[in-house]
Amino acid sequence: MRRQDIILNLLSEMSSYILSGDPQRMVISLHQEESGLHLCILDSNDHSDEEVERLEKTLNSQKRPELAGYYGAMTGHDLLGSSRMDLLGWQVKHADVSKTDSGIKIDLWMGGDEFESQKFSIPKSGK
Repeated sequence: MRRQDIILNLLSEMSSYILSGDPQRMVISLHQEESGLHLCILDSNDHSDEEVERLEKTLNSQKRPELAGYYGAMTGHDLLGSSRMDLLGWQVKHADVSKTDSGIKIDLWMGGDEFESQKFSIPKSGK
């Protein structure tokens, strides 16, 4: 699976998840390097602590790199609810999900061991 296809799948699935809550605002930031990428998604909806915890746990599920390409091709198909997020969780290196003053912030990192994700983060406060 090409890198561009993987990014488009990530963008599609995360946008679909956020848009299902009908937010007034959604912001997506992408930072790419040869060794990896950081995708940050922010929205303006209220999210329960349980939803945030469940989403972070799902996106940080056991990694299955040998299946990532296969399952990545399945994103965007008619899978039910959390199954879609499970597919993404198998592909990302790490995910952080947190509440902000105005909604939720989802950080997804993909890449090899040499990709230093802490260098590519958007602070929760926006500073």
